[in-house]
Amino acid sequence: MTNETELGPTGDTSGSFGFRPVEPRERQGLVNEVFATVAERYDLMNDLMSGGLHRLWKDDLIVALNPPRSAEPFRVLDLAGGTGDVAMRIVRAGGPGTTAVICDISPEMLEVGRRKVETASLTDRISLVEGNAEALPFADRTFDAATIAFGIRNVTHIDHALAEMFRVLKPGGRLLVLEFSHVDVPVLDRLYDLFSFEAIPLLGQLAAGASEPYRYLVESIRRFPKQEVFADMIRAAGFERVSYRNLTGGVAAIHSGWRI
Repeated sequence: MTNETELGPTGDTSGSFGFRPVEPRERQGLVNEVFATVAERYDLMNDLMSGGLHRLWKDDLIVALNPPRSAEPFRVLDLAGGTGDVAMRIVRAGGPGTTAVICDISPEMLEVGRRKVETASLTDRISLVEGNAEALPFADRTFDAATIAFGIRNVTHIDHALAEMFRVLKPGGRLLVLEFSHVDVPVLDRLYDLFSFEAIPLLGQLAAGASEPYRYLVESIRRFPKQEVFADMIRAAGFERVSYRNLTGGVAAIHSGWRI
């Protein structure tokens, strides 16, 4: 169903919106429209796209991050974390010194996150900032860790975003990326393609009244570079001790890198 051209093997997704060729300068606006449309149903969207497994994968992300349980300051940047799901997990897993800054380019997503953070009474430990991953509004060496879950594939210039995350991390800081990836299990890959391209847009239409945003999101997964290619991109941004771990046969993967 897919081929190497569709998969974007070099990791350059700037000239595509899903499988549709677009000018790089147009791409971000198109992506923003998708998230403005799905913001109120974003968590439902992740349930549909992962069969609910994203909740377990996020738990794995928090275990990998292992925020300290002490009162020592530990500041985490959660990039593209608009609805607050990952940031709230981080501060709840850490001690009183663990805080998080959610940075997202979508005001609609941030509004959903702001309501959730207020409802959870976590406004003293989580702040929300509107910003572009390719030009982060933070000083050099600000954060102890940076996370991004299901967001990096929506960035126009992934290499720019990785360089920015490297810049704002302190020496010894860690990057963790949770993203849908490429299935490496025979038979499962075909079943996953069938589910992705046939079932998910239909479920999006039934649950959210719109199939096109979900079709883009499925196509963006197939355009995202394979695990080894993305690991090389992380290394090229300056990170060391780069590794990744597949989840559910490669349906998703957690990539890790350190600023040494």
